[in-house]
Amino acid sequence: MSDPLDDGFPDSDRLTGALSTSSALSALGVRPGDVLLVHASLRAVGPVPGGAEAVLAALRRAVGREGTVVVPSFTPENSDTSPHYRARIRGLDAEAREAVRASMAPFDPATTPAPSVGALAETVRTAAGAERSGHPQTSFAAIGPAAGKLLAGHRPDCHLGEDSPLARLYEADARILLLGTGYDTCTAFHLGEYRRPGPPLRTYRCVVTLRGVRQWWAHEDVALDDGDFAALGAAFEEAAGPGDVRTALLGSAPCRLLRLRAAVDFATGWLTEHRPTAAR
Repeated sequence: MSDPLDDGFPDSDRLTGALSTSSALSALGVRPGDVLLVHASLRAVGPVPGGAEAVLAALRRAVGREGTVVVPSFTPENSDTSPHYRARIRGLDAEAREAVRASMAPFDPATTPAPSVGALAETVRTAAGAERSGHPQTSFAAIGPAAGKLLAGHRPDCHLGEDSPLARLYEADARILLLGTGYDTCTAFHLGEYRRPGPPLRTYRCVVTLRGVRQWWAHEDVALDDGDFAALGAAFEEAAGPGDVRTALLGSAPCRLLRLRAAVDFATGWLTEHRPTAAR
């Protein structure tokens, strides 16, 4: 795949119509050198000439050669403890459920697709020079000079906590771009779940390859719950300080640019106040 920074399209004409070039992203507040965690719904944005690759090109132009674009590349498809699995087996008998489990492929960071997180995420994951973290369920993909550092050390028993790329993004003072998506997709809020006192835990299970053998692997981690993230996001936006939230309409989609640290810090306090502490 060619480098989208060298695709021959003039900056001013790269994304006409629905998303008005990398200049629209710059007007929203994306700056050269930014580390940018992107959640995108291209359906919400509307038709874009060149599709997801053109959107990635615009993002990379906006952050420049020193900037890094990061996306979630989650894989609930390889877990039998995920909502995706429960929806897939709904109404099936025991034999059919076991057939589904037997067909689930183990996670491979180099090849396992991430269809549930959208076309842009898949475009980043498969782009030349992109890297991916190693968590079998909640990996991230990134492209740019900081990709390796941001994605390193993603422990398989830590979905989205201190040993995940979210904590590295916090350290890097990254920003979040919600491109046609709402706060309910704001993955960074999950870091607040880990940082509040006494978060509840649960068991997760997924298919991995250990010593060349396909097998099921289980581990305990924080019980992730995005059910109140829309309300959390609305509260964050209402209380946000100067520069913490910027909004614009790009194409057909309302978009937000957030300071990740501010979002996580607010989420930690809000979740501490609004959710019960687990009994120990």
